[in-house]
Amino acid sequence: MTPDDRIRKRAKAHIRYKNKDGKVVPGTTTICGELAKPYLVKWANNLGLDGISSEDYRDIAADIGTLIHLMVQCDLQGVTPDTTDFTKSDIEAAENGLLKWYEWKKGKVIKPILIETPLVSELHQYGGTIDLYAEVDGALNLIDFKSGKSVYSEHFIQLAAYKHLLKEHNYPVNKARILRIGRDESEGFEDRLQTDLMAQWEIFEHLRAIYDLKKKVA
Repeated sequence: MTPDDRIRKRAKAHIRYKNKDGKVVPGTTTICGELAKPYLVKWANNLGLDGISSEDYRDIAADIGTLIHLMVQCDLQGVTPDTTDFTKSDIEAAENGLLKWYEWKKGKVIKPILIETPLVSELHQYGGTIDLYAEVDGALNLIDFKSGKSVYSEHFIQLAAYKHLLKEHNYPVNKARILRIGRDESEGFEDRLQTDLMAQWEIFEHLRAIYDLKKKVA
């Protein structure tokens, strides 16, 4: 797959959220982009020292993460994923992640309710896509999938935003968790259950306000 192919695939996958009046509203990821991410500076610098382009690395990692999401989604739906848009190395890396998902779900009773479902908040005017909302062993779970080496604080801010999206649409949440599915053995796997997301939601509200304020002074 060429770099241009990767750009077209990501553009196609991008979701535009619209409220009930048809107005485009920002997505959760865009709003969280207002948060400073100093760890990315160190990450990019380390790649540069190794002679690796951070943009190329990020694009490949994003494609693998997208494919892991797709494979898990298809597993939940009982269908075979279409991997024709991905490279052989992407598929091999994503299959490593899929094995970690199989291990996590082993012995659990999972009843999916929403899978990769976009929702829009009319109260706060933002959108987000729910990776998985399901009954897991009798409890209603919000599950957000992440691929990569670490879970960062901003991920829990996103999780809080997704939880409020669900609540606004009358989907109660008993448990909210992030499943970090590494792309190889070195990146491992984490199940990060978060019981209290009130502070993260407050931060998200401030970020939402900052997003609008920056539009006014641009």
